[in-house]
Formats: sequence, structure tokens, C-alpha cells
Amino acid sequence: MLEGKALVEDTDMPMKMQIQAMASASQALDLYDVFDCKSIAAHIKKEFDMGYGSGWQCVVGSNFGCYFTHSEGTFIYFKLETLNFLIFKGVSSPSSA
Repeated sequence: MLEGKALVEDTDMPMKMQIQAMASASQALDLYDVFDCKSIAAHIKKEFDMGYGSGWQCVVGSNFGCYFTHSEGTFIYFKLETLNFLIFKGVSSPSSA
């Protein structure tokens, strides 16, 4: 396991959720090859959907850019090993009447 070796670049998540994000990433790296970013991201998304409700998004890779809107308190961007991890919960749009 690699907990404690992640470098958080930016976040607005509560500490407990941050720890879960880094633990999930570490666990995924133990289970999947570092080049299998899709499986790593799917593993983390599944963990967060189960633990904090559906709607989570996860991007994993060594070089990516993004622009997104997220629900307050649900965003983290960190580095672990050679990969960058972006985890956030999207904003629910109001239903039209």
C-alpha cells in the first residue's frame, strides 16, 4: 500500500474523504497495472459511488487537462506514483418542469 505517499495538489474534500480517495487509489494500483488507467478509475469510481452515493467521476492518467463543475466538498486532485488522480462528484442539474 502507498498511503501517505500521495501529493495532494488541490482539494475541497473533507479530510476523511481525502484519505479514502488516496486509499482507494493505492488499492487500485495494487490490483491493476499502472498502465490500465481505465480499470484504476473504474475501481475508484465504484468505491466512491458505494460509499458516498452515485454520480462520482474519476480521471486517471499521466498527462491530461480538464475543465468541470463539481458539487462543493467533493473534489480532489492528487499525484500517486507516476499517475495523477482527479475525483469529483458532478453537479446535479435541476429537472425541467
